[in-house]
Parts: sequence; C-alpha cells; structure tokens
Amino acid sequence: MLVYSSNSQSRRQVIDALGERPTRDLPPVQVLEVATAQVVRDELAAGGIDLAIFDAEASPHGGMGLSRQIHDEIASPPPILLLVSREQDRWLADWSEADAIVVRPVDPFALARTASETLRSRYELYDRLSRLASTAWSDN
Repeated sequence: MLVYSSNSQSRRQVIDALGERPTRDLPPVQVLEVATAQVVRDELAAGGIDLAIFDAEASPHGGMGLSRQIHDEIASPPPILLLVSREQDRWLADWSEADAIVVRPVDPFALARTASETLRSRYELYDRLSRLASTAWSDN
C-alpha cells in the first residue's frame, strides 16, 4: 500500500488508522510512505502496489490531479483512495477516476472499512484473472 501526502502528520494518521492489518480477512499490509508526486509515479509504474491512498490537499501536487494523471499514464494502476475535505468533493474524485474516498477528519473505522473493501475488490480481480489464466492454459 502506498500513502501519499506532502504532510508527514497526515501520512502518519492514515498509517496509524490502518495498522498492519485493516481487517482480519485480509493479509497484513506493507506501507510505503511517499511525499512527492514523482516518487508516486515511479513506484506505481514499477508495480507491486495493491492500493494507493492520496491526500487530495497535498501540495504542490494534489491527490486528485495525480490520480487522474496516474490513470492516464499507467496501463493498470492500483485502486486509488482519496482523502477529501468535503463530501461535496465526490464529483472531483469521480473526475480524477479515484476508486473510493474518505472525508476528513479521518475516522479510523471508516478508513479501514473503505481500504478493506477496495483491497478485497482488487484481490477478487486477481483471483478471477488467475483462474481464467489457469483455465486457458489447461485447455491447450
């Protein structure tokens, strides 16, 4: 999991809220703290990230614009969860192609629930693709 914010306190709040395991039915997560948009792009392009959490208010590169850029530039980006200041910002999150949002101030339970739901959908997709690939190979 990648957590992007220009504010170290904000990153720490997210990491503390999620802990090592956001829910019992998912494996433990490894968190990569990122403070710059360039490192985000590099890490996501390299792969291996199952969920990215972006601070919509990060400066100088906000999470919404970065989310949109990631979706435009990376073929199969991980799901992106945006931390937004207001529920009314949902339409901007939709524009940025974010997969989920959590409104500030961050409620640890809401963040863990949303992150877990987003991770579950990612793992279910992996599982379906894996079964499809093994079926295709066994048919040959």
